[in-house]
Parts: sequence; structure tokens; C-alpha cells
Amino acid sequence: MPLQNRVTPLGELIATPERGLVYGNRGRLHDDDRVIRRQWQVKRWISCRLEFRGRHRAGGPMPPGRYTGLFFLDDATALAAGHRPCAECRNEDYRSFLGLAGASGADDLDRRLHDERLGDGVAGRRLHQRRLQELPDGTFVLCEGALHLVAGDALLRWTPGGYTDRRRRPRAPVDVVTPPTSLRVLASGWSGAVSLLHPSSRTC
Repeated sequence: MPLQNRVTPLGELIATPERGLVYGNRGRLHDDDRVIRRQWQVKRWISCRLEFRGRHRAGGPMPPGRYTGLFFLDDATALAAGHRPCAECRNEDYRSFLGLAGASGADDLDRRLHDERLGDGVAGRRLHQRRLQELPDGTFVLCEGALHLVAGDALLRWTPGGYTDRRRRPRAPVDVVTPPTSLRVLASGWSGAVSLLHPSSRTC
């Protein structure tokens, strides 16, 4: 049975067989029976490589007393959920992200993202209204109640296993899920070493 450690662009934790391309954590969220008891423990929400220095994050176990390993479809999903690159296993990505965000360090960056992601919107997320024409590729929006990725002149519907249902961008303003700080980094043309977009974004 799948563990409840797969993450949606809204930051929700769901149980699904699909693993995704990116790993991460936001502290210890589970109890000794591997049941999720909270959505976050610390403000430092990071996204990591699936493999680093011989460490493989294949099954996503939840060992007692350890942090909860999380999985994301891709880096765009992790950014939308409010995570940022890990300073250890993704140091180059982290340093470029930090500089483009204009943050003084990890604590400053994590405080900003924490303030931007939590609110009274859908699933406890703070959403931001923007016109679709202003949004860079890799941004997530809520459109007609569903999560969509901005990709070129199209919107792609997000699912735990990949992207589907390509449609043209509407002209009306939409609710943006990706936090403003990550939005600015994406607008700069940033693309991390971990896959920014799942391969299905090119084939759907």
C-alpha cells in the first residue's frame, strides 16, 4: 500500500503509487506507525536528488524518529509546493536559486517562502492572482478547479503520474500556486540540474 508521502503542487500529502523524479522533506511528519500527523515541522522545505553519494531514495520509507521522505513529480511541482533546492545534494542549484531570489542566506529564503506558501486559500495555501500572459514556464496555476502547469502557450493538467490534457492559455486572470519568490526565479530562466519538468510535459 502506498505511503502518504507524495506531494501535490498545493503541498498536500497524498498516497499514490507514482514516485516522481524529485525527493525532499520538511521535517518529521509521521508517527512510529508511519501515519502522517502534521503537514510540516520546520520552515526549511527542501527538494533533493533521488540519488546522492550512494544514497538512493527509492522506496520512501518512514523510519521511526527520522524525517519524512517526500516525493514530487518534478522540480516544478516541488517549487509550487513551496520547496527549494537542497544546499547539500543540489548545491549549485541552491546557490543560483538563492542569488536570483535576492536572499541573504538559507534562513532568509526559508522565511520568505514560508510566508508566501501558507494562507487561507485552497488547501491552506496562499494564492496570488496574475494574468497568464505574465507567467513563466514551470509555474503552477489553478484553472477551473484543477492544477495546471504553464508550458509555452499551453496549460497542462497535473496528475501524480504526469501531465495530461494540453489546452491553450485563457486570457482571464488565474490563481497562481507557485510562491512569488520561486516565480521570480523561474522568470529569470533558471533551470535546475534536477528535472524541472516531467517528460510527459513534452508528449501530452
